[in-house]
Amino acid sequence: MLFAQTLEHDHRSWIGRRVILKTMSHDSSGRGAVPLTRREMLARSGAGIGALALAQLLGAPSPATANTAAGEPPLAPRAPHFTPKAKRFVHLFANGGPSQVDTFDPKPLLAKFHGKPIPRDVIAAARDAQASGSPAFASKHQFQRHGRSGIEVSELFPEIARRIDDLCVVRSMHADDISHDGGIMFMNTGAARLSRPSLGSWVTYGLGSENRDLPGFIALCPDGYPLNETQNWQSAFLPGAYQGTFVNTKFEDVERLIENIRNRRVAPAEQRAQLDLLGRLNRLHQQTRADEGRLESRIQSFEQAFRMQVEATDAFDLAREPKSVLDAYGPGPQARQLILTRRLLERGVRMVQSWYGAGFPWDHHGEIEQRLPKMCAEVDRPIAAFLDDLKQRGMLDDTLVLWGGEFGRTPTSELPHPTTTPGRDHNRHGFTVWLAGGGIKGGHIHGATDDAGFAAVQDKVHVHDLHATILHLLGLDHERLTYRYAGRDFRLTDVSGNVVREILA
Repeated sequence: MLFAQTLEHDHRSWIGRRVILKTMSHDSSGRGAVPLTRREMLARSGAGIGALALAQLLGAPSPATANTAAGEPPLAPRAPHFTPKAKRFVHLFANGGPSQVDTFDPKPLLAKFHGKPIPRDVIAAARDAQASGSPAFASKHQFQRHGRSGIEVSELFPEIARRIDDLCVVRSMHADDISHDGGIMFMNTGAARLSRPSLGSWVTYGLGSENRDLPGFIALCPDGYPLNETQNWQSAFLPGAYQGTFVNTKFEDVERLIENIRNRRVAPAEQRAQLDLLGRLNRLHQQTRADEGRLESRIQSFEQAFRMQVEATDAFDLAREPKSVLDAYGPGPQARQLILTRRLLERGVRMVQSWYGAGFPWDHHGEIEQRLPKMCAEVDRPIAAFLDDLKQRGMLDDTLVLWGGEFGRTPTSELPHPTTTPGRDHNRHGFTVWLAGGGIKGGHIHGATDDAGFAAVQDKVHVHDLHATILHLLGLDHERLTYRYAGRDFRLTDVSGNVVREILA
């Protein structure tokens, strides 16, 4: 079926094409092909030179496209710009925006003003409408110091708190967009509205993958797509081979996790023969369009899909894990998802993004006192086990792990409906993320928000700075990792971003 559909879709690749090229032309009288005159040849060559010049102005083929055209697989491992601290990257995305003042950024001053307006001189961004009018909302959760570093962590994360000496807590994050769609897009692509390549796509474009039988970038999420759907792991104008592959981890059976992972109708040898024929036809079609990135991506996707039938079946089969490991992570989709993450990293996947769930579940405008503890409990034990697992296998030193959302929450209360208990509104001015692993300074706090926890005021870290730092730890210079498109060089950090060297080990 797949072969037949491809033939139907690409029938123009080899049917009805002119077979006499370059120095042959068609006579208008219908007598067929005749040689070009010298004058015609020079005229057409002159037009061709102009077309080449225009192509150069609009953007020459990227190195990735050139490598692919030369026969190199797009996900072949490539050398970084300099020696990296990390070989792989994991993004634990708390989509929806977790409250920093209830988790990793204690603000005792809120108890003093609870239920009252916060004085304007306390909030650094008091000019913002969010910072005035609503009463202060003190956290109901106790903070305690943990580890040798003595970093304060909320009682909501007791297991992660015990690993705090491996974490670098960045309390001074700030972003550009206050909406979920824009904020999530910005955290993933460095752009809030425009179609730009995702962080994972840039990473795989720069480094390739260590396993040609699996995608270089995989996004895991239970219950379907998060907000913005495939835009979160899009490759945009980068070749399609660098886009993320989505897996719905709601399912436990391998054949439901990855559709059509097994072919029960055709034997492997027959399937290989069909694929070889399809490959020859596609390569024939490609001879006159060597710089067509989408065509090359489609060719590569057929090959990778075939190879995944063996490799992915093994990687996604948690029945192969010992009971001790399953018990350490605990039950539930978050635990299962993080075990899958570790198994994928072991097999050379360059980047894995683990989402909490569909939509934006950490969005607590109301009932935060009831909902937040439940969600923290679902991820606390699995994340702690995941960090331990990497450490015991000697992988944490060269695996970079990031946890956080697209923004934070306000230190004031929001009551959207009279039948609900209070929650917190969106806050882009100040929020917290933490990092662990490859090249990160563990047991360290970077930056601070104001006394109310509303805005970053010390050692501020913008999302572009975070992206620049992640790429740096992976051995990539964010100013050199570019792709020419539509007449300009694009990069993940646009025209901004600085490596936050204070958090590097």
